Amino acid sequence: MSYDGAPDPGVGQFAGRHVLAEFDGIDPSLLDDLGFLRDTLEGALRAAGATICDVVSKRFEPQGVTVLALLSESHASIHTYPEIGSMFVDIFTCGETADPELAAQLLRDRLGAADARISTVLRGHPVQATGVQAAGSAA
Repeated sequence: MSYDGAPDPGVGQFAGRHVLAEFDGIDPSLLDDLGFLRDTLEGALRAAGATICDVVSKRFEPQGVTVLALLSESHASIHTYPEIGSMFVDIFTCGETADPELAAQLLRDRLGAADARISTVLRGHPVQATGVQAAGSAA
């Protein structure tokens, strides 16, 4: 293992995209349907190129659902608030295989959200073209 900032051959870059979203104006019955939400999250993640390792979910009383997906690329979660027709979405993927922005957009569309706020945080070390180092990197 090298500690000079360069990954060993066959090891991914220490970089990822973290999508944080809030959706409003969703049919409350959809936000309380564990099976629908689980299937919808899994479908959006697969369509966006993510590799799903496991999914756990919980329906709360009197309402609300949380679904967590463990991905080869990292993780995704949704937390619903049927009483106000809203939900939080958190999708973090490392590398370039999966597209977390696409996954969030697919979720938004499948749920028919009237309003969506989606932001992306770039995490880790910036991915540079071969032979180019980020500012401040040691040669």
